[in-house]
Amino acid sequence: MTFQAPWSRQLKWLTVLATAILLGIPFLLLAKAPAAESRLYDIAILLPPAIFLLSALFAIRGYRIERDSLLILRPGWHTRIPLKGLAKVEVDSEAMGASIRLFGNGGLFAFTGLYRNSKLGRYRAFATDTARAVVLRYPERTLVVTPDRPEQFAAALKQKVTR
Repeated sequence: MTFQAPWSRQLKWLTVLATAILLGIPFLLLAKAPAAESRLYDIAILLPPAIFLLSALFAIRGYRIERDSLLILRPGWHTRIPLKGLAKVEVDSEAMGASIRLFGNGGLFAFTGLYRNSKLGRYRAFATDTARAVVLRYPERTLVVTPDRPEQFAAALKQKVTR
């Protein structure tokens, strides 16, 4: 069973803004290039496009529920999350509210990484539209995903877990 990962308006705007900055920096630097060769200058020109490409590789395209795993679909690869030990699944459109990003990506193609808030504590996000949040609670960790049909996704996961 496959679910899409729709982008929120916020994610679209953040991605457009970050893309303009990351791809614009090299052009600005090249226009003002110093006469002498500089290794640091070369790195400053190459680093922003590298960050853009790396972030694009970690974008979230969707979610697939398989026999004993949840797959986070990415361009050309996937992240496998075992369903063994999954204790609770709940749809909560406000789950990611007031979160602080501890480590990860905060809006270039996705909201991914480690986050923290008072509602969930520390959790790992694989999100594209925070209003579609589904919280997966394991005894030792919490995950948040944002499929296009949160209620159907949660029902499908609950069915897998109760088998």
